[in-house]
Amino acid sequence: MRAVNVTGVVGSDHTLTVHLPADIPPGARTVVVVLEDAPEVPQAAVSLQFCPHPVGPADPTSTYRREEIYGDDGR
Repeated sequence: MRAVNVTGVVGSDHTLTVHLPADIPPGARTVVVVLEDAPEVPQAAVSLQFCPHPVGPADPTSTYRREEIYGDDGR
């Protein structure tokens, strides 16, 4: 068994036409077809307004050692 991702064309008569790779030998095959929903029309881009946050280096006196975060019992 082999999975092959191909793009197909569905005609107005509801037939599906696909082109398979050349290394697929001719003959009867069991085919599983998974159809994705039609892509939605993208809406107009929305401009995101971010709130200003102070950005800068962290406190240089903080070491963030495990003992400082969890305490002596390790929790």
